[in-house]
Amino acid sequence: MQPNPAANRALLTLLVTAGGLYLLYLLAPILTPFLLAAALAYLCDPLVDRLEVHKLNRTLATSLVLLGLLLAFVLLALILAPLVQAEARLLMNQLPLALDWVQQTLLPWVEKTFGIDLMQDQAQLGDWLKAQLGQGQFTAYLPTLGEGGLAVLGFLVNLVLVPVVTFYLLRDWDRILAHLVGWLPRPVAGKTIEIAREVDVVLAEFVRGQIAVILVMAVFYSAGLWLAGLDYALAVGLVAGVLVFVPYLGVIVGLLLGSLAGLMQHGELTALIPVWAVFGLGQVLEGMVITPRLVGERVGLHPVAVIFALMAFGQLFGFFGVLLAIPASAALLVGLRHLKQQLD
Repeated sequence: MQPNPAANRALLTLLVTAGGLYLLYLLAPILTPFLLAAALAYLCDPLVDRLEVHKLNRTLATSLVLLGLLLAFVLLALILAPLVQAEARLLMNQLPLALDWVQQTLLPWVEKTFGIDLMQDQAQLGDWLKAQLGQGQFTAYLPTLGEGGLAVLGFLVNLVLVPVVTFYLLRDWDRILAHLVGWLPRPVAGKTIEIAREVDVVLAEFVRGQIAVILVMAVFYSAGLWLAGLDYALAVGLVAGVLVFVPYLGVIVGLLLGSLAGLMQHGELTALIPVWAVFGLGQVLEGMVITPRLVGERVGLHPVAVIFALMAFGQLFGFFGVLLAIPASAALLVGLRHLKQQLD
């Protein structure tokens, strides 16, 4: 049997791709800051290019864009800090009342309705905790505390690493892309570049549309909650608007924060009705009017596909794995389109 060069190349390509994906999976714990940096560089590159058009040095343009990004994060943190402090104080104050309600109302109702005596189980749990504390058995959980310390240390390292990696990636973005193109084999270079450009177009449309949706919804929620008389309207509105890029997450988190803030401010559930009305109206407008007009069906990323991709890549790569979800979905979508064209 004569060797088939085309089949050998296809097999080699398949093996290299599989090995690369497996290596990517193994390196997932350390790749997250680099993925975040690459995502920030991709998003900020058009801004740097525009500054370069005005005769600014690439390094200076990169520094200005990253400085503006840092100032935006600081401003957002300053706006959200009072809300976080106030709601943490509310939760601490309400926790004893909630425990009393559970003991005096919920547990007796469960026992009366279902015949389950949770009060006895609660007493047994308390006795077990006292016994464990008395015997010093909780020292077995010290490794967990150590792991938590390592997680905090890793977070601080990433906090320093991400800006540094972002700076170098953003400054050398065009050269990096040119080098990557140079590594492509000639037989597949043309098709790969064509697919990459289509992916870039899909991502650009999706990102521009989502940024517009975030801005519109942040303004809507902030203004609506302000008209509803909520003290922390701006902070809650910004959180709900920013989280809109994950389907239903923005309205859920915003509704929870708004309800807690309203309860802290008024102390009555009836006062929360205007807050709930704002989020209900916002969800209807976002789903039926704003997202279809600003993002559009031409992008082709269905909300269910977005949710699945975010959860899948989050499972593989942690919190920042969601940064891979949308690009991977767009690339898969474009690849399927080309495969369909070849099959047709």
